Amino acid sequence: MTPIPPKPPSRPDKVSLWRYMRLFRQDILSAQPAKLYRAWMAEFRTPFFRSYLANDPDLVKRVLKDRPEDFPKSDRVGAGLRPLLGDSVFLTNGETWKRQRRIIDPAFEGGRLRDTFPAMWAAGEAAVDRFGRAGQGGPFDVEPETSHAAADVIFRTLFSIPIEHEIAREVFDQFKAHQRTQPILNLAAFLRGPRWMPRFFKAETKRTAREIRALITRLTRDRMAEIAAGTAPDDLATKIMTTADPLTGERFDTAEMVDQVAIFFLAGHETSASALAWTLYLMAMYPDWQDKVAEEARALEGGCDFKVMSELKLSRDVFREALRLYPPVPMMVRETACPEKMRGRAAPVGSQVVLSPWHLHRHTRLWDNPDGFDPARWATENGKTCQRDAYIPFSSGPRVCTGAGFAMVEGPLLLSMLLRRYRLRAVEGRVPVPVAHLTVRSREGIWLQLEPRSP
Repeated sequence: MTPIPPKPPSRPDKVSLWRYMRLFRQDILSAQPAKLYRAWMAEFRTPFFRSYLANDPDLVKRVLKDRPEDFPKSDRVGAGLRPLLGDSVFLTNGETWKRQRRIIDPAFEGGRLRDTFPAMWAAGEAAVDRFGRAGQGGPFDVEPETSHAAADVIFRTLFSIPIEHEIAREVFDQFKAHQRTQPILNLAAFLRGPRWMPRFFKAETKRTAREIRALITRLTRDRMAEIAAGTAPDDLATKIMTTADPLTGERFDTAEMVDQVAIFFLAGHETSASALAWTLYLMAMYPDWQDKVAEEARALEGGCDFKVMSELKLSRDVFREALRLYPPVPMMVRETACPEKMRGRAAPVGSQVVLSPWHLHRHTRLWDNPDGFDPARWATENGKTCQRDAYIPFSSGPRVCTGAGFAMVEGPLLLSMLLRRYRLRAVEGRVPVPVAHLTVRSREGIWLQLEPRSP
């Protein structure tokens, strides 16, 4: 019998609001009912707000592509993440967001991916060595190793420093402490209020956010000085900090750049680490697919050359399928700026609209074999249709993740580099249970066994 990748249990269809809030704080995935995997829309009412989870592809398209300005980012999420992210591009709306994207986007255009590839390759080689050391003693948790690898990629491509750099290492260590204390939504998800309203963050959440931002401030100020002296390396940070808004001529000041670096680290490190860890687990579950990716990875023997990415087609399909089953950001929250009617139901101004990649990617009325692992689906008519209409691991439309192209190089590359060197095996009795912290992780880690492949 073909194994089915793990997914969390669902709650009963009806629970009290208090019980739901408690479940939500613990893990938003298992707090949802099973019917969301087949429903086109679900309405959820509380004394504080109305929420509509939209799985209908037409509704998703309306919110993300057709009328995004009528569905701005909800501060119910922003309030919970603001201690770390400030006013970063992930949380802003309107003209502020547009200005930020005009400055940031040029750094992630196609040509820049080629420029950052050597740094990404070097981080991959370092990850191969670390995995080898971690696997020498028997089964090990791959999540810390994928976090290490993804953080290394970010620091090398953003600031031209490896993870071993003093400040980079401290940011990484503080972020590990931060992510486990920060629920994906806090009290602000239920109680709307002004920014000054207490959010009841844990003391550790506030402390680690302060530490991370202080360290990023040091990196940013140092880079500002290097730019002024004409000695700055040509990396992503320099590109962003020297890019002027084409409409106003303004550049990011230090405080604004700290906000953006914080989201680059969160989005580029935490999400990539989650995606790579789950992809490696799937490879251990499906050794036939693993061997195919390893065979394809022989293309890497030619050394660091961006052209090799065109040869890693299977690795890309495998990574894409892992993003379908385990989207790092399981839910996105928007808000109605004007009265809406959705599938015949009236949604007043201020209603919460939840787009759930987790449920949309596994929707039983859209996908063939929705809970199964099948990288070949992307060549089928159903797969092509769903990729267009029901696949949003990086969001979609104007607010699509700036680093989507970056991630689709990084993930397949690191996957290929690791499987070229090692064979992964699942550990009996250690089936990971997905939970949502800042991203989709495993409740007790993702444990694998590693052995070197024959040359």
